Amino acid sequence: MAGSNINTVVITGNLTKDPELRSTPGGTSVCKLRVAVNSRRKDGQSGEWVDKPNYFDVTVWGAQGENCANYLSKGRPVAVEGRLDWREWEAQDGSKRQAVEIIANSVQFLGSRGDNPNGNGGGFQPASDVPADTSDFEGAGVGGGGSSSGGGGEDDIPF
Repeated sequence: MAGSNINTVVITGNLTKDPELRSTPGGTSVCKLRVAVNSRRKDGQSGEWVDKPNYFDVTVWGAQGENCANYLSKGRPVAVEGRLDWREWEAQDGSKRQAVEIIANSVQFLGSRGDNPNGNGGGFQPASDVPADTSDFEGAGVGGGGSSSGGGGEDDIPF
């Protein structure tokens, strides 16, 4: 399959913090989510099964991002379908930083209405205003988050 690439990811997990809603200078809404997904592994020493959390940064664009900000909160279970996006930027101290995040095509709100402290439920399907290429938004105050190469704190992340 020399010319065809596939970049699709599906995760289900729980939000580790409340959604953060911002806007680009052009007025497009962008919402940042952080989702924890547990993997079960057998501990080599004790032989017991243990949960190992994996954390993923998710970006949700447009009206769907606004819905996430309005109806989701920390602890809420979600299913996310999207694509992986690798980005690199220069931090304020001049060091190169990088992150891999999920650009969501759809976010499904899981659990019952009672699972959300805001008392709202439901899910939202793919929005037509999700940009196929987010490179136009580099440096627009909507980047970043996630793992990086090198030290530094949250201050280096341009979001």
